[in-house]
Amino acid sequence: MNSSAILRTELGDADHVAHSVPPARISAPPADTRDGRAELLRQSGIARALGSAFVSDVLAAAWRQLDRAPRLAALIGNWPGDPAAAAMAMRLNAGLHALARRQVHPDLDALYAGRHDDFDRAIGEALETGEATILEWMDHPTQTNEVGRSASFMAALMTLAHDTAMPFELLEFGASAGLNLMLDRYAHDLGGVRAGKLDSPVCVAPEWRGATVPQAPVVIDRVRGVDLRPLRLEESLTRERLLSYIWADHPQRAERLCHAIAINRACPPPIDRDSAAPWLARQLAEPQRDGVCRVIMHSMVLQYLPEAERRAALTTIMAAGARATPERPLAWISLEWNSDRSEVQLRLTHWTGGEEAGTSRVLAICHAYGSWIDWRG
Repeated sequence: MNSSAILRTELGDADHVAHSVPPARISAPPADTRDGRAELLRQSGIARALGSAFVSDVLAAAWRQLDRAPRLAALIGNWPGDPAAAAMAMRLNAGLHALARRQVHPDLDALYAGRHDDFDRAIGEALETGEATILEWMDHPTQTNEVGRSASFMAALMTLAHDTAMPFELLEFGASAGLNLMLDRYAHDLGGVRAGKLDSPVCVAPEWRGATVPQAPVVIDRVRGVDLRPLRLEESLTRERLLSYIWADHPQRAERLCHAIAINRACPPPIDRDSAAPWLARQLAEPQRDGVCRVIMHSMVLQYLPEAERRAALTTIMAAGARATPERPLAWISLEWNSDRSEVQLRLTHWTGGEEAGTSRVLAICHAYGSWIDWRG
């Protein structure tokens, strides 16, 4: 596949992605993606399809009880822009989870602790009395930085290592706190194939489906990331924000995140504050050492970029691919929704010399938060 075809494929996906999967079967009217209230109910169905009955019930109760928080109801009902692309429902869910974690609303605390299941009563009270706090959370973009996605990146790097036998320079945009840039500090179990630091307190072991991933050592030469609002994990509010975006009925993910945060704080990767497109242009213009494969990576971020910036970033990647040589290859690993939002695809694009030398393939279909990987190779 040549660079023009790759660009058409990636822009086609990027122009249609949103924070969603096909609507789950729920007892609700069809949702207009511009209707904030309906988006709560739609995302309730999506959460259930992704394995969180608790978050599904939280969002459904919030939909029913929303009028108890008039300012919040007005914000959601008149959301500026596309509430799906902004992950508006996930902001609300995280705000409620944060309130529960702070243990200032006894009935909400009891709901999250599993001591009762009256979602409407607890969520309605929390919306009413905690409205100011939830509004603060609604004002900030989502912060997931899901460590489980690092398994997909590791599997793609093992595939590259099998083909190139080179160390890697990793460049991640939308890096948040850089937790996925530290993937070689985690233990990975990829369907019985082990990788990374095997004695790490962070173990990423997704349910593995399909073929076996190529077994090859992954050597990281250097890493660097960028985010419009990088997370500084030495700040307690930042750690609270990350943990609140973990779904409340997924305690293993929360425990894994806590270990990853500790590893990050001991030796954080360099994360720049900038927009993706200009940062990529500067990084890709830097000299690349012979015998090192430069890798651009990102996960679940294209939907948040303005269209002009998204196109500029992808065009910059294509131009860098055209400059690649066998001694200085370029690879691109993306973990994003496909164009019709039916699946999350792990895609590997690789250039080794000449504009027509780029190859692009879908390596796997993945769970949005890394719970399983269906490997296609």
